[in-house]
Amino acid sequence: MLLAVGALAIVVAAFFAWRSQPSPEPLPPPIPISPSSPSPSATTKVTVHVAGKIRKPGVYLLPSGARVTDAVTAAGGVSRGASTGSLNLARRLIDGEQIVVGATMGAAAPGVPVTDPATAVLDLNSATTDQLEQLPGVGEVLAARIAEFRDSHGGFTTVDQLREVSGIGPRKYDEIKTKVRV
Repeated sequence: MLLAVGALAIVVAAFFAWRSQPSPEPLPPPIPISPSSPSPSATTKVTVHVAGKIRKPGVYLLPSGARVTDAVTAAGGVSRGASTGSLNLARRLIDGEQIVVGATMGAAAPGVPVTDPATAVLDLNSATTDQLEQLPGVGEVLAARIAEFRDSHGGFTTVDQLREVSGIGPRKYDEIKTKVRV
């Protein structure tokens, strides 16, 4: 009798386990974008300065939402023998930024003094996540949130906007506000 109850319990448990598996549901069809109504981002532009080992260095006006690779292409591409290894070619452009092609990480440009990271003031609109991690109390996750906020809002216009980044409270803001600029 006990064996029959145990077997029945196993069968019932197996049945419910089989029934509880998720089943895929189809996604709704994508909503087509009407070519007759231009999006606001299609009419706005960003101005960037492309410099370094590039065929045609200069200032370029590109559509909002363009990527670093678009700026490099607009400037005629990379010079022979140059590397884009230090650039994130997929990153969205920020209005007013400078893109230096072929610069090695950690190497200073000629005539530019090497600064002590403890006394350096970072530009929130051009600092890498590695540089942001050097700020007091900023780790990998918070540096990524700052960069994400910058990319999604088209850059910082004031240092006070750091308060809008998730994870930066009044105390942390007071610690880092003198070490950053826009």
